[in-house]
Amino acid sequence: MRPAILISAALFALPAAAEVPEVMTDIPAVQSLAAMVMGDIATPDVLLDPSASAHSYQMRPSEARAVQRADLVIWVGPELTPWLDRAIAGAQGTSLALLETDGTHLREFDAEGGEEAHDDAHGHAHEGTDPHAWLDPANAEVWLSAIAEELGSLDPENAAAYSANADTARGTIRAMDARIGERLAPVTGRPFIVYHEAYGYFAEHYGLTLNGAIAEGDAAQPGAAHLAEIRDLLEAGEVVCAFPEAQHDPKPVEVLVEGTNVRVGAPLDPTGSRLHDGPGLYVALMEDLAETLVECLSGE
Repeated sequence: MRPAILISAALFALPAAAEVPEVMTDIPAVQSLAAMVMGDIATPDVLLDPSASAHSYQMRPSEARAVQRADLVIWVGPELTPWLDRAIAGAQGTSLALLETDGTHLREFDAEGGEEAHDDAHGHAHEGTDPHAWLDPANAEVWLSAIAEELGSLDPENAAAYSANADTARGTIRAMDARIGERLAPVTGRPFIVYHEAYGYFAEHYGLTLNGAIAEGDAAQPGAAHLAEIRDLLEAGEVVCAFPEAQHDPKPVEVLVEGTNVRVGAPLDPTGSRLHDGPGLYVALMEDLAETLVECLSGE
């Protein structure tokens, strides 16, 4: 009996294996980047399903509790989801605001490129920092490193795997970036307008000619003066295509271009609302945006 007792005591004396952090992300694009880094180790959760609006979402109590229980919350930042700030402040773990990550390229809503500063009915100010920074693949590369570093500090046992996964993911995104750049190159000089001010990073990175946005905010209806300005652009021949947006009624775009030579493109989808969560969503989102733009701007 004594040997068995000794063996049992030895087993109980072994240190417990560290638990993999429970990770919560805010939007599907961020979940996709985190999933690339975590690989087969674990799957990060995502707060918003692809069909929900990041700007105006209202969390259920169960979702707030899930955020507060997470070991790590990875989010774009309060510029995109101010309603998430309070839940994160009460969280037991740590948080990573990607817009605050060193090396992130930030742009302003009132920067050159056709986007103007204004506020919407929900208080999401379209001035200051544009939060749609995941649409610049260079930012995605920076964020992969930040995610891997944060995970590695919480889970040293898997730090090397997180770092290796981030390296692999950067290679995947660079290859995607090259494909998209080649695909968009023939249409960079063809001006277009969009429904919602979400595409400044994408247009800037690929040298596209974005001439304006129809909506004066994420939820507000555009004012008459603003619509008149957009209509003047259309009638002056300064726009080739106008793009509706997934999750929004395309009718305002269709009405605005009536009687002009402007083509109406397929809806753009900056959040991947029609895609499945997971590591492949980010690349699919970016390539879908590029293909939608090319199909209209090139007349394909």
